[in-house]
Amino acid sequence: MEIYDLKEKQEYLKEVMTLEHEKWGKEKEKDREARIKRKIEKYFASVNDPYFCKLILLDDDMLVGFISIFPHDCEEEPNLTPWYATMFVKKEYRKKGYSKILNEAILKEAKNRNIQRLYLKTDLEQYYEKLGAQFIKELASHEKLYQFKINE
Repeated sequence: MEIYDLKEKQEYLKEVMTLEHEKWGKEKEKDREARIKRKIEKYFASVNDPYFCKLILLDDDMLVGFISIFPHDCEEEPNLTPWYATMFVKKEYRKKGYSKILNEAILKEAKNRNIQRLYLKTDLEQYYEKLGAQFIKELASHEKLYQFKINE
């Protein structure tokens, strides 16, 4: 198992964006391919932003999962930045500790970028606390807002 920045392994870009669309895409989005194409364009537009990063976990040449740092990920909290986002492990790899590997990798990446805090919004219950997230408040969307303190 190895972690890579997606910039180094762009042959996985379409697969990652497709999985993101399937997990988080809006149902009203009819044209799947157009949305995935826009996600890829957005990736290239963001790739040099210090508050953007997408890490992938590979088992030999098979994509296991991915995780991101986004500059923005919450309309309700537009002043908070950056965001811990898109942790995803493929179904066949779940319950084997890979999300912990992805979590550790993104927190290390944040530390390397001198990021003090990462924010996270989620509807999962009692999951991210186990990974070190601290609850801040409940959002109007009924998701919970958390933070990871990085360099404190």
